[in-house]
Amino acid sequence: MFFGKSLTFNPEQDIPSLAGKVILVTGANIGLGKQCVLEYARHQPSLIWLAARTIDKAQTAADEIRQQVKNAPPIKPLAMDLSSLSSVATAARTVVAESTRLDILMLNAGIMAAPPGLTSDGYELQFGTNYIGHALFTKLLLPVLEKTAAMPDADVRIVSLSSHGHVYAPKEGVLFDTLRTDGESLGAYGRYGQSKLAIILWTRQMARNPWVIRVLGKVANKVVTPVDQGVRNQLWASVAKEVKSGEYYEPIGIGGPQTPKGEDDVLALKVWEWTEKELQGYE
Repeated sequence: MFFGKSLTFNPEQDIPSLAGKVILVTGANIGLGKQCVLEYARHQPSLIWLAARTIDKAQTAADEIRQQVKNAPPIKPLAMDLSSLSSVATAARTVVAESTRLDILMLNAGIMAAPPGLTSDGYELQFGTNYIGHALFTKLLLPVLEKTAAMPDADVRIVSLSSHGHVYAPKEGVLFDTLRTDGESLGAYGRYGQSKLAIILWTRQMARNPWVIRVLGKVANKVVTPVDQGVRNQLWASVAKEVKSGEYYEPIGIGGPQTPKGEDDVLALKVWEWTEKELQGYE
């Protein structure tokens, strides 16, 4: 059930000036992520980090965007394989070392309905890629996010892409004993739903910290909706004044239509504590 009426949002007109801001988008070499970078570039931030699995893919996408946007701001390629925590840590160290601020962190990358498998660190592939990799990346970027949030007139946002597909998670929500297996018993959509529900719960818990706005964006119909339209919800979440920290939004700007498990604060805390324990040693 949807709560409220979809908002109108035109990126060309409704994204404000991004002058002086630094933005980072994951999974930005194709699809929605690439479209985000394109739309941001039109509003002249000081720097956009374009993250992709390989540096070649990131560089190619950056070059293509520069061809489309006259006087595009600097677009910096960043290699990051979310299925490898060492790759994620290396990417985060690069950003922290080279950026004095970070205003918008768009956690866009993800995989869907992948066959059973494990990440290089032994996590179920979809959970590890969609959730764990992004959780570590955010954790390691907190110093620069905190620094930015303390600046005058700062409006720091973390936009994390979930999906209506979280409804396919197991009825228990998150089955912790499956997270270090290939999760074959859950089926492809069960594994996907579990990873996307974890994102909702992690963001819900994260929003309890007062110093930075955290948003959970969701993009529907990305298979059938043109990319320039499908991207609008996450762009809206990254700049709109009415966004509420920790909220889940469906296109465009409709808050609240997640499953009861998505509002389970006990489970959210359990996911958060499990994640923090798993990521110990990455500081």
